[in-house]
Amino acid sequence: MAEEIIRRIDSIDDYNRLMGFETKHPLITVFNMEDADLAMACQEATFEYGVYSIWLKQAICGDITYGRQPYDYQEGTVTSFAPGQVVHFKPHADYKPQALGLMFHPDLIRGTSLGHDIKQYDFFSYSSREALHLSEDEKTIFKDCLNKISMELDHPIDNHSKKLICRNIELLLDYCMRFYERQFVTRKTANLDVLDKFERLLDEYFVGDRPKQEGLPSVKYFASECFLSPNYFGDLVKKETGRTPQEYIQNKIIDLAKEELASSQKTVNEISYELGFEYSQHFNRYFKRNTGMTPNQYRKAL
Repeated sequence: MAEEIIRRIDSIDDYNRLMGFETKHPLITVFNMEDADLAMACQEATFEYGVYSIWLKQAICGDITYGRQPYDYQEGTVTSFAPGQVVHFKPHADYKPQALGLMFHPDLIRGTSLGHDIKQYDFFSYSSREALHLSEDEKTIFKDCLNKISMELDHPIDNHSKKLICRNIELLLDYCMRFYERQFVTRKTANLDVLDKFERLLDEYFVGDRPKQEGLPSVKYFASECFLSPNYFGDLVKKETGRTPQEYIQNKIIDLAKEELASSQKTVNEISYELGFEYSQHFNRYFKRNTGMTPNQYRKAL
Protein backbone atom coordinates (compact mmCIF):
# COMPACT_ATOMS: atom_id res chain seq x y z
CA MET A 1 0.00 0.00 0.00
CA ALA A 2 1.50 3.33 -1.08
CA GLU A 3 2.33 5.82 1.65
CA GLU A 4 0.00 8.80 1.73
CA ILE A 5 1.56 11.99 0.38
CA ILE A 6 0.82 15.05 2.49
CA ARG A 7 1.58 18.49 1.07
CA ARG A 8 1.54 21.39 3.51
CA ILE A 9 1.02 24.74 1.79
CA ASP A 10 2.03 27.46 4.25
CA SER A 11 3.15 30.06 1.74
CA ILE A 12 2.56 31.06 -1.86
CA ASP A 13 6.11 30.05 -2.73
CA ASP A 14 5.49 26.56 -1.29
CA TYR A 15 2.79 25.94 -3.88
CA ASN A 16 4.56 27.67 -6.76
CA ARG A 17 7.73 25.65 -6.19
CA LEU A 18 5.73 22.44 -5.93
CA MET A 19 3.86 23.02 -9.19
CA GLY A 20 6.59 24.80 -11.12
CA PHE A 21 5.03 28.27 -11.20
CA GLU A 22 6.88 31.58 -11.01
CA THR A 23 6.40 33.54 -7.78
CA LYS A 24 5.63 37.11 -8.82
CA HIS A 25 4.40 38.22 -5.39
CA PRO A 26 5.19 36.55 -2.03
CA LEU A 27 1.59 36.72 -0.80
CA ILE A 28 -0.57 35.97 -3.86
CA THR A 29 -0.52 33.98 -7.08
CA VAL A 30 -2.83 33.43 -10.05
CA PHE A 31 -2.16 30.30 -12.08
CA ASN A 32 -3.35 28.02 -14.86
CA MET A 33 -2.93 24.34 -13.99
CA GLU A 34 -2.24 23.55 -17.65
CA ASP A 35 1.17 25.18 -17.01
CA ALA A 36 1.89 23.07 -13.91
CA ASP A 37 4.53 20.37 -13.54
CA LEU A 38 2.51 17.41 -14.83
CA ALA A 39 4.07 14.85 -12.48
CA MET A 40 3.18 16.92 -9.42
CA ALA A 41 -0.25 17.98 -10.69
CA CYS A 42 -1.21 14.36 -11.41
CA GLN A 43 -0.12 12.97 -8.06
CA GLU A 44 -2.67 11.80 -5.51
CA ALA A 45 -2.06 13.81 -2.35
CA THR A 46 -3.55 15.40 0.72
CA PHE A 47 -3.14 19.18 0.93
CA GLU A 48 -3.04 21.00 4.26
CA TYR A 49 -3.77 24.65 3.51
CA GLY A 50 -2.27 27.60 5.36
CA VAL A 51 -3.54 29.97 2.67
CA TYR A 52 -6.83 30.88 0.98
CA SER A 53 -7.47 29.37 -2.43
CA ILE A 54 -10.30 29.47 -4.95
CA TRP A 55 -10.43 27.42 -8.15
CA LEU A 56 -12.40 27.23 -11.35
CA LYS A 57 -12.24 23.61 -12.50
CA GLN A 58 -12.68 23.55 -16.27
CA ALA A 59 -12.89 19.78 -16.68
CA ILE A 60 -13.75 16.73 -14.57
CA CYS A 61 -10.31 15.66 -13.44
CA GLY A 62 -10.55 13.65 -10.24
CA ASP A 63 -12.13 13.18 -6.85
CA ILE A 64 -11.88 15.99 -4.31
CA THR A 65 -12.72 15.15 -0.71
CA TYR A 66 -13.07 17.60 2.15
CA GLY A 67 -13.39 15.77 5.46
CA ARG A 68 -15.19 12.50 4.67
CA GLN A 69 -17.53 13.90 2.03
CA PRO A 70 -16.87 14.20 -1.73
CA TYR A 71 -17.37 17.51 -3.47
CA ASP A 72 -20.34 17.88 -5.79
CA TYR A 73 -17.86 18.28 -8.59
CA GLN A 74 -18.25 18.66 -12.35
CA GLU A 75 -17.05 20.83 -15.23
CA GLY A 76 -17.32 24.53 -14.48
CA THR A 77 -17.14 24.06 -10.72
CA VAL A 78 -15.73 26.57 -8.24
CA THR A 79 -14.16 25.18 -5.08
CA SER A 80 -12.56 27.19 -2.32
CA PHE A 81 -10.50 26.45 0.78
CA ALA A 82 -9.42 28.48 3.80
CA PRO A 83 -6.36 28.20 6.07
CA GLY A 84 -6.61 25.17 8.32
CA GLN A 85 -8.54 22.99 5.87
CA VAL A 86 -7.32 19.59 4.71
CA VAL A 87 -8.26 18.41 1.22
CA HIS A 88 -7.57 15.10 -0.51
CA PHE A 89 -7.21 15.03 -4.29
CA LYS A 90 -7.26 11.78 -6.30
CA PRO A 91 -6.84 12.34 -10.05
CA HIS A 92 -8.52 10.17 -12.68
CA ALA A 93 -6.30 7.87 -14.73
CA ASP A 94 -6.54 10.10 -17.82
CA TYR A 95 -6.22 13.35 -15.85
CA LYS A 96 -5.04 16.47 -17.66
CA PRO A 97 -4.86 19.59 -15.45
CA GLN A 98 -7.49 22.13 -16.52
CA ALA A 99 -8.18 24.65 -13.80
CA LEU A 100 -7.61 28.32 -13.05
CA GLY A 101 -6.67 29.22 -9.51
CA LEU A 102 -6.08 32.07 -7.09
CA MET A 103 -4.16 31.59 -3.88
CA PHE A 104 -3.43 34.28 -1.30
CA HIS A 105 -1.85 34.37 2.14
CA PRO A 106 -3.81 35.78 5.12
CA ASP A 107 -1.05 38.37 5.58
CA LEU A 108 -2.00 39.98 2.25
CA ILE A 109 -5.39 41.13 3.56
CA ARG A 110 -4.48 42.08 7.13
CA GLY A 111 -5.54 45.65 7.88
CA THR A 112 -7.76 45.85 4.79
CA SER A 113 -11.54 45.87 4.42
CA LEU A 114 -11.26 42.41 2.91
CA GLY A 115 -9.36 41.18 5.97
CA HIS A 116 -12.08 42.61 8.19
CA ASP A 117 -14.89 41.02 6.17
CA ILE A 118 -13.30 37.73 5.05
CA LYS A 119 -15.45 35.64 7.42
CA GLN A 120 -18.64 36.79 5.67
CA TYR A 121 -17.62 34.62 2.73
CA ASP A 122 -19.03 31.46 4.25
CA PHE A 123 -18.34 29.40 1.13
CA PHE A 124 -14.70 28.99 2.20
CA SER A 125 -16.10 26.57 4.80
CA TYR A 126 -18.57 24.80 2.53
CA SER A 127 -17.82 21.15 1.92
CA SER A 128 -19.71 18.15 0.55
CA ARG A 129 -22.34 18.62 -2.19
CA GLU A 130 -21.74 22.35 -1.90
CA ALA A 131 -19.47 23.35 -4.74
CA LEU A 132 -20.54 26.25 -6.96
CA HIS A 133 -21.52 25.50 -10.57
CA LEU A 134 -21.13 28.43 -12.97
CA SER A 135 -22.99 29.33 -16.15
CA GLU A 136 -20.96 30.39 -19.17
CA ASP A 137 -21.54 34.08 -18.37
CA GLU A 138 -20.50 33.52 -14.75
CA LYS A 139 -17.32 31.74 -15.86
CA THR A 140 -16.47 34.80 -17.97
CA ILE A 141 -16.88 37.10 -14.96
CA PHE A 142 -14.77 34.79 -12.78
CA LYS A 143 -11.97 34.68 -15.36
CA ASP A 144 -12.12 38.45 -15.84
CA CYS A 145 -11.54 38.99 -12.11
CA LEU A 146 -8.56 36.64 -12.17
CA ASN A 147 -7.18 38.45 -15.23
CA LYS A 148 -7.37 41.81 -13.44
CA ILE A 149 -5.47 40.40 -10.47
CA SER A 150 -2.92 38.80 -12.79
CA MET A 151 -2.39 42.13 -14.57
CA GLU A 152 -1.65 43.77 -11.23
CA LEU A 153 0.91 41.07 -10.45
CA ASP A 154 2.64 41.81 -13.75
CA HIS A 155 2.68 45.54 -12.96
CA PRO A 156 5.65 46.88 -10.96
CA ILE A 157 4.65 47.07 -7.27
CA ASP A 158 3.75 50.61 -6.21
CA ASN A 159 1.66 52.34 -3.53
CA HIS A 160 -1.58 51.27 -5.23
CA SER A 161 -0.74 47.59 -5.76
CA LYS A 162 -2.02 46.08 -2.51
CA LYS A 163 -5.24 48.11 -2.51
CA LEU A 164 -6.06 47.21 -6.12
CA ILE A 165 -5.19 43.53 -5.66
CA CYS A 166 -7.32 43.24 -2.51
CA ARG A 167 -10.23 45.09 -4.11
CA ASN A 168 -10.18 42.72 -7.07
CA ILE A 169 -10.09 39.68 -4.77
CA GLU A 170 -13.03 41.19 -2.90
CA LEU A 171 -14.86 41.73 -6.20
CA LEU A 172 -14.32 38.08 -7.15
CA LEU A 173 -15.58 36.87 -3.77
CA ASP A 174 -18.62 39.16 -3.95
CA TYR A 175 -19.49 37.71 -7.35
CA CYS A 176 -19.15 34.20 -5.90
CA MET A 177 -21.58 35.21 -3.13
CA ARG A 178 -24.05 36.30 -5.82
CA PHE A 179 -23.53 33.08 -7.77
CA TYR A 180 -24.11 30.98 -4.66
CA GLU A 181 -27.34 32.84 -3.95
CA ARG A 182 -28.45 32.06 -7.50
CA GLN A 183 -27.57 28.41 -6.91
CA PHE A 184 -29.65 28.30 -3.72
CA VAL A 185 -32.61 29.34 -5.88
CA THR A 186 -31.91 26.88 -8.72
CA ARG A 187 -31.54 24.05 -6.20
CA LYS A 188 -34.77 24.92 -4.42
CA THR A 189 -36.24 21.40 -4.58
CA ALA A 190 -33.13 19.87 -3.04
CA ASN A 191 -33.02 22.65 -0.47
CA LEU A 192 -36.60 21.96 0.60
CA ASP A 193 -35.70 18.29 1.03
CA VAL A 194 -32.93 19.36 3.42
CA LEU A 195 -35.33 21.63 5.27
CA ASP A 196 -37.89 18.83 5.64
CA LYS A 197 -35.19 16.52 6.98
CA PHE A 198 -34.02 19.18 9.45
CA GLU A 199 -37.53 19.65 10.81
CA ARG A 200 -38.01 15.88 11.11
CA LEU A 201 -34.67 15.41 12.86
CA LEU A 202 -35.49 18.26 15.23
CA ASP A 203 -38.79 16.63 16.19
CA GLU A 204 -37.14 13.24 16.60
CA TYR A 205 -34.34 14.59 18.79
CA PHE A 206 -36.72 15.45 21.62
CA VAL A 207 -38.48 12.08 21.60
CA GLY A 208 -37.25 9.83 24.41
CA ASP A 209 -34.22 10.40 26.62
CA ARG A 210 -31.76 11.73 24.06
CA PRO A 211 -31.67 15.32 25.44
CA LYS A 212 -30.92 13.94 28.92
CA GLN A 213 -28.05 11.87 27.57
CA GLU A 214 -26.57 14.22 24.99
CA GLY A 215 -27.76 17.69 26.01
CA LEU A 216 -29.09 20.40 23.73
CA PRO A 217 -28.83 19.74 19.97
CA SER A 218 -26.38 21.81 17.94
CA VAL A 219 -26.51 23.22 14.43
CA LYS A 220 -23.40 21.15 13.69
CA TYR A 221 -25.30 17.95 14.55
CA PHE A 222 -28.16 18.66 12.13
CA ALA A 223 -25.78 19.82 9.39
CA SER A 224 -23.82 16.59 9.73
CA GLU A 225 -27.01 14.51 9.57
CA CYS A 226 -27.85 16.31 6.30
CA PHE A 227 -24.27 15.73 5.00
CA LEU A 228 -23.59 19.46 4.84
CA SER A 229 -21.11 21.81 6.45
CA PRO A 230 -22.56 24.01 9.23
CA ASN A 231 -22.03 27.19 7.21
CA TYR A 232 -23.72 25.92 4.06
CA PHE A 233 -26.53 24.37 6.11
CA GLY A 234 -27.04 27.66 7.95
CA ASP A 235 -27.08 29.71 4.75
CA LEU A 236 -29.50 27.29 3.09
CA VAL A 237 -31.97 27.36 6.00
CA LYS A 238 -31.76 31.16 6.30
CA LYS A 239 -32.25 31.59 2.54
CA GLU A 240 -35.33 29.36 2.48
CA THR A 241 -37.01 30.44 5.72
CA GLY A 242 -35.59 33.78 6.83
CA ARG A 243 -34.56 32.14 10.11
CA THR A 244 -31.25 30.63 11.19
CA PRO A 245 -31.04 26.97 12.27
CA GLN A 246 -30.23 28.20 15.79
CA GLU A 247 -33.49 30.17 15.82
CA TYR A 248 -35.33 27.03 14.70
CA ILE A 249 -33.79 25.06 17.56
CA GLN A 250 -34.55 27.81 20.08
CA ASN A 251 -38.18 28.03 18.96
CA LYS A 252 -38.56 24.26 19.27
CA ILE A 253 -37.12 24.24 22.80
CA ILE A 254 -39.30 27.16 23.91
CA ASP A 255 -42.44 25.57 22.40
CA LEU A 256 -41.74 22.30 24.20
CA ALA A 257 -41.01 24.14 27.45
CA LYS A 258 -44.24 26.14 27.21
CA GLU A 259 -46.23 22.96 26.55
CA GLU A 260 -44.77 21.26 29.62
CA LEU A 261 -45.26 24.33 31.83
CA ALA A 262 -48.86 24.62 30.71
CA SER A 263 -49.98 21.00 30.71
CA SER A 264 -47.92 19.16 33.33
CA GLN A 265 -47.18 19.35 37.03
CA LYS A 266 -43.45 18.84 36.46
CA THR A 267 -41.08 21.18 38.25
CA VAL A 268 -38.95 23.65 36.32
CA ASN A 269 -35.91 21.54 37.25
CA GLU A 270 -37.50 18.41 35.75
CA ILE A 271 -38.49 20.21 32.55
CA SER A 272 -35.06 21.77 32.10
CA TYR A 273 -33.36 18.38 32.55
CA GLU A 274 -35.69 16.64 30.08
CA LEU A 275 -34.99 19.31 27.45
CA GLY A 276 -31.22 18.81 27.72
CA PHE A 277 -30.14 21.62 30.06
CA GLU A 278 -27.46 20.62 32.52
CA TYR A 279 -28.48 23.26 35.04
CA SER A 280 -31.94 24.74 35.63
CA GLN A 281 -30.39 28.22 35.98
CA HIS A 282 -29.31 27.98 32.34
CA PHE A 283 -32.83 27.01 31.34
CA ASN A 284 -34.30 29.92 33.30
CA ARG A 285 -32.01 32.42 31.56
CA TYR A 286 -32.64 30.81 28.17
CA PHE A 287 -36.41 30.92 28.62
CA LYS A 288 -36.45 34.51 29.85
CA ARG A 289 -34.16 35.69 27.04
CA ASN A 290 -36.59 34.25 24.50
CA THR A 291 -39.93 35.07 26.15
CA GLY A 292 -39.30 37.98 28.52
CA MET A 293 -40.48 35.87 31.48
CA THR A 294 -39.02 33.20 33.71
CA PRO A 295 -40.62 29.72 33.48
CA ASN A 296 -42.39 30.26 36.82
CA GLN A 297 -43.69 33.66 35.72
CA TYR A 298 -45.00 32.11 32.51
CA ARG A 299 -46.73 29.31 34.40
CA LYS A 300 -48.40 31.74 36.85
CA ALA A 301 -49.60 33.94 33.97
CA LEU A 302 -51.56 31.07 32.36
